[in-house]
Amino acid sequence: MCGIVGIIGHEFKVAELIEGLKKLEYRGYDSAGIAATNGSQLIVTKSVGRVDSLKNVIEEEKVVKSGIAHTRWATHGAPNDTNAHPHTDCSGKIAVVHNGIIENYQELKTELIKRGHKFKSETDTEVISHLIEENFKGNLFQAVLDTLKILKGAFAIAVIHSDIPNVMVGARKGSPLVVGCNDKYCVLASDVTPIIKYTRDVIFLEDGDVVYIEGNKIKITDFSGNTLIRKHTHITWDESAAEKGGFKHFMLKEIHEIPEAIESALVGRIDSNYTPSLHELDEFNLERVKRILLVACGTSYHAGLVFKYFAEKYLDVDVLIDVASEFRYRPIKITEDTITIAISQSGETADTLESVRAVKKAGGKVIAISNVVGSTITRESDVTLYMNAGPEIGVAASKTYVNQLVLLYLLGLYIIKKRDLWNQEYSEIVKQIVESPKTLKGIISNKEIEDVADNYKNYHHFMYIGRGINTATALEGALKLKEISYINAVGYPAGELKHGPIALLDPKFPVFAFAPKDSLYEKMRSNIEETRARNARIVAVATQGDEEIKKIAHDVIYVPEAHEDLYPLIFAPVIQLFAYYIADKRGYDPDKPRNLAKSVTVE
Repeated sequence: MCGIVGIIGHEFKVAELIEGLKKLEYRGYDSAGIAATNGSQLIVTKSVGRVDSLKNVIEEEKVVKSGIAHTRWATHGAPNDTNAHPHTDCSGKIAVVHNGIIENYQELKTELIKRGHKFKSETDTEVISHLIEENFKGNLFQAVLDTLKILKGAFAIAVIHSDIPNVMVGARKGSPLVVGCNDKYCVLASDVTPIIKYTRDVIFLEDGDVVYIEGNKIKITDFSGNTLIRKHTHITWDESAAEKGGFKHFMLKEIHEIPEAIESALVGRIDSNYTPSLHELDEFNLERVKRILLVACGTSYHAGLVFKYFAEKYLDVDVLIDVASEFRYRPIKITEDTITIAISQSGETADTLESVRAVKKAGGKVIAISNVVGSTITRESDVTLYMNAGPEIGVAASKTYVNQLVLLYLLGLYIIKKRDLWNQEYSEIVKQIVESPKTLKGIISNKEIEDVADNYKNYHHFMYIGRGINTATALEGALKLKEISYINAVGYPAGELKHGPIALLDPKFPVFAFAPKDSLYEKMRSNIEETRARNARIVAVATQGDEEIKKIAHDVIYVPEAHEDLYPLIFAPVIQLFAYYIADKRGYDPDKPRNLAKSVTVE
């Protein structure tokens, strides 16, 4: 979710690039930078922090012929001036900005160093500029094409060369890039917000596209240089809506970004034979671990609960999960075969951070799962698995919850692999995780979810129920609904209904039931019938093709069939969209729920 802006054509002031970056600030970032050329030299200015910090150290009135600018969300290397983009080659003539992750950067960097290249940063991006340098024989476009064939991973890039100020090259694979031109300029950007000032007719580049820009003219090809024809899209959104990609709210936009977020989380973490590869954890001897402690809050706690069910099913290991605000105040028992997993989207959650400190004080090892490079929890833990979901503007977690699930599944599978327990079932689970972006994209586009939500927007109470691993889904579904729609929603294991909660049910207290075709399906059906007997309305989420569920539920939302332990992942966008649509229909802003903050940094 870093931001790219490139401008080329007639001469313009550096201030134009700054203005473009300001329009991408909503995406979230930790540093910013600009590279521009006036035809004689490459001017590179970078700064950690906000775009305003960059403005303080740059000549905004300087006139240039082409330039690229970037807001960085750190993935490789801490947020600082050196690691900020753009990155240059040894000659100082080539500059590159990059969104995404280069999976094979370490091996490429090793080879480049052997060939005499000097690196300045810790980033994966810098290998791109040095590879283009090696491939450059006077034709920047060809040099980029030759470089793209070597790169593995997900990326969007923009490249300029100080000796060729009238040429810019961009390319995308798994990360968005848009281009638009008027009679004076072409603008290349991560989304349309910086482009609208110049033109409302844009081309959304597709995966595998390369754009060659000369002056204000463009040519689009594939990675082999074959010319492609792409249609123009006329943008009718204003700039505020453009920040949200045309969506009404950031939360809805971020739910739609879930497939892309999962792909980013998987880069470099799955081998070709569908086994997990988490090299960050090789030193932990996880094959010997017998006890796992999980500490987290809110949505992160629910993701951890999914891991508990998953790990205890397939591993001879005890998994204890605690709300961090409670964990930190009780005695902590750490043994040699204990590992602690701390989950925090922001990496600054106060209770989770104090829990990490308590574990470290007791002599324990901590694996952090976070979305923010350089955050406090990542610095104080022994190792971090980064979610790579990109910034999340909406307060209620959406794509970060999904990426937490993906990483926790991979962690469990990695331990299985380390213990030499691997079999075909686990390969099938990994395969379904790899294919989940496509599956979830289909679910997210299901208009039926909004239609069902419309039927329940005026209720004041809701009960979510699930069995087994989907107990966690029930808790998360209830949390989503209550935090953005302010409906009194409660979540329970379905088997607990008869031990008290069923007393709440009546025609004004509907039930949201998770009923996939899994090993507990018949038990779940019985629970649904129990609730219906109390005259409660039922919304069931069920496996595609299950016609029987229609006989006992008033409304059914279908999802594709999946391995039974992956249904929390499959159900995630359903519960998020259901809550979103109800909140919106009730007239609330789901991006800014009352009394809540994105990062809870106080006790």
